[in-house]
Amino acid sequence: MGNSDKVLCRCCRRIGSATRAMVGCLVTLVWLGAAPLLLADGAGDNDPANVRRLPKPGVEPSAEQRQQLEAGLSALRQAMERIPRDAPAIVRLLPDIEIYYKAVDDALHYQEFFTPQEIDEGVKLLRVGRERAEQLAEGKSPWASATGLVVRGYRSRIDGSVQPYGLVVPASYTDRGPGRFRLDLWFHGRGETLSENNFIRDRSANVGTFAPPDTIVLHPYGRYNNAFKFAGEVDVLEALDSVRERYRVDDDRISARGFSMGGAAAWQFAVHYSDRWFAANPGAGFSETPEFLRSFQKQTLDPTPFEKRLWHWYDCTDWALNLKHCPTIAYSGDQDIQKQAADIMAEALRQEGIELRHVIGVNTGHSYSQGARLEVERRLASLSETGRNRFPSRIDFVTYTLKYNRMHWLTIDGLIEHWTKARVTAEIEATGAKQLRLQTDNVTALTVNFAAGHAPFALQQPVTIIVDGQQLTADRPSSDGSWSCSLARDGESWRIGRLPDRLRKRHDLQGPIDDAFMDSFLFVRPTGQPGQGQAHAWACAEMERAIEQWRRHFRGAVRIRDDREVTDAEIAESHLILWGDPSSNSLLGRIQPQLPITWAGKQIAAGAQRFDGEHHGLIMIHPNPLNQGRYVVLNSGFTFREFAHLNNARQVPMLPDWAVIDLREPPGSVWPGRVASAGFFDEAWKLQD
Repeated sequence: MGNSDKVLCRCCRRIGSATRAMVGCLVTLVWLGAAPLLLADGAGDNDPANVRRLPKPGVEPSAEQRQQLEAGLSALRQAMERIPRDAPAIVRLLPDIEIYYKAVDDALHYQEFFTPQEIDEGVKLLRVGRERAEQLAEGKSPWASATGLVVRGYRSRIDGSVQPYGLVVPASYTDRGPGRFRLDLWFHGRGETLSENNFIRDRSANVGTFAPPDTIVLHPYGRYNNAFKFAGEVDVLEALDSVRERYRVDDDRISARGFSMGGAAAWQFAVHYSDRWFAANPGAGFSETPEFLRSFQKQTLDPTPFEKRLWHWYDCTDWALNLKHCPTIAYSGDQDIQKQAADIMAEALRQEGIELRHVIGVNTGHSYSQGARLEVERRLASLSETGRNRFPSRIDFVTYTLKYNRMHWLTIDGLIEHWTKARVTAEIEATGAKQLRLQTDNVTALTVNFAAGHAPFALQQPVTIIVDGQQLTADRPSSDGSWSCSLARDGESWRIGRLPDRLRKRHDLQGPIDDAFMDSFLFVRPTGQPGQGQAHAWACAEMERAIEQWRRHFRGAVRIRDDREVTDAEIAESHLILWGDPSSNSLLGRIQPQLPITWAGKQIAAGAQRFDGEHHGLIMIHPNPLNQGRYVVLNSGFTFREFAHLNNARQVPMLPDWAVIDLREPPGSVWPGRVASAGFFDEAWKLQD
């Protein structure tokens, strides 16, 4: 990586020889080289019984430093309290200030100053925050119209936390000027000590690897060190929405770019959101889980069947066809072990008839060579002139889950089976009167939607649709040139219309368990008398662990409510994470009879399987019977545990829709106990045979 974007990536630190290690891995940390280099991954990081703490404990401030930090926090807090809250425009700017308070307060409270220099920098950040607060109290916000390096923030819908992001705003940008600007997303590399304090400091000082002219560059934080997956993925989308609201962004000229761990993110965003970008530019990183861990980490993998199915979520090789809709320029150093990511994607694309443009740095390890940098920039600039094609005449789309169910004017509304490959080819055929031809696999429902002025069909004629060889006749377009049509499958036949409005898996309500932590969620704490057995104590311990892990690895504070205090508004607005057993958690006891797995008395019953309630606990995700537009989750936070944090490719879902846990085996760094049985619900959220 370039000298101006120095993020050390632990997941990509092992190079094949000492020479290549010197070239590719002797990179300073983001915060101006103040922290020591981290050593390469070794066999110790493959031992689940011996997992080092991430992030590592920081240095302890001296009494004088602590007093100075607390005084700075107090001054900033008082300055924020003087800001009037009666104007929405002012309230929307508060996260731009609150990020400074949170960054330093968290670093102090959780011992996340990792060098003595960072403590001094924390004091400086508090001054910046206080200056902004005083300006805003007077109705001023000069940073909002500044060019150059600008750090801003937003409030996340997931947990209400404020999250930072960095911007490079070109000198040519003015608030009231004409035109809209290209925007490049740049995903940072792995940094095990990349606290908010260090992220804000770096984004205030370093331009980064690329800063093209007349281009806004958005550096999302990604909620720390998760390869921009799960809540990190939502962070990118929320930060992008914040920037689109605040700046004149050209929605047809947004790209997804990154290097190392950020290259992995670029692959993921390219295949999952292919229709949003004019281009993708992944560098190094990883593009899937099993082969990367075998080749890089030398890890022996023995996945359960449900783990293998869930690899489909972030294994970009499975989604390669979607890159037909996202021009992609991959980059690798020829001596970088992480060239494997682009090589395996090149083969997956070749299977789809697409040749990957792979720019390679000669005699280069884990970094960008100067020649390759120039070539990549030249190609991106050319693609930005064309911009995104929002209405292609043909769509080829692959998905494994309704989480990612849209490509341009096509939306998949139902699958025959989740985590099995689904594919749709949709084409506008110009044979006389234009008609729509669809070919589907593993799909039960879809919608085609053209916005006003973009329908390709004649206004005065019904539209002919041929789907899987069956011909249907749909309504003609509206007078404004818009057209929309939904199709649903009845057995082997298709009809015009939607699926029946009953409980089924649908977009953002399809599982697995980890999906509940990508939107607003609320922990519900048990307050009642627990039933007999180990489940209540186990659940309470897992809840405490989940609270701590969420703060450490997704950088927010979990919202918690006692079971008897949950309001109707909270049931309407949030996924509920219920802890305890049906006796100790009144909300769980209330809805348990309506769930597909019964947990009553001394028994858990999952279909024909029976488990002793004395020694077993239940983990599950399901639409909430009290609000079927939201999830209820039983006894689980995000499902990958401490062992996964040692390598980002391991940070994948570890449990499916439900699991019965044998509590006689204590929780560890991989599992919450012994998984006695686990599986997926069917498309109607029922237990499969």
